[in-house]
Amino acid sequence: MWTPTPAWTVRGATFALWALAAASAVAWGLKLGGQSAPRTVPPAPLRAPAAVDPVALASLLGSAPAAAAATVAAPTLASRFHLVGVAAGAASGAGAAVISVDGKPARPYRVGSSIEEGVVLQSVRGRQAVLASSAGQPLATLELPPPPAPATGQSPIAVPR
Repeated sequence: MWTPTPAWTVRGATFALWALAAASAVAWGLKLGGQSAPRTVPPAPLRAPAAVDPVALASLLGSAPAAAAATVAAPTLASRFHLVGVAAGAASGAGAAVISVDGKPARPYRVGSSIEEGVVLQSVRGRQAVLASSAGQPLATLELPPPPAPATGQSPIAVPR
């Protein structure tokens, strides 16, 4: 049986290391020298979104054409005004209401004062404010949202008995 001598082991290891170094040099040479210009793929053309026809969409969803035209109508009087607070006199019927118009900051109005041209605060009672035209015809009744329900259950503070 043949046993390798230490001299052959060193020679074999040296040959393997030089072969790895040569392979690495050839790989880097091909990688750096063989590449001309980077190839870029042109991006796909972007499609613009299609314009939506509200009448066609309404008919697609099962609505009648007249209903689609009604949804584009001007906002109602009650949707433009938001009642924030009420201070009503119990016996006199006089008082004031805090009203926000078209999403602007709320302002207080006394009964009988003009909110905007042609709209007057006619009366306040409880949690309601009645808007009327300058001629006295009621236009809308604004109501405050219901108060939150009182919390039920035991108090977090323990009371000794």
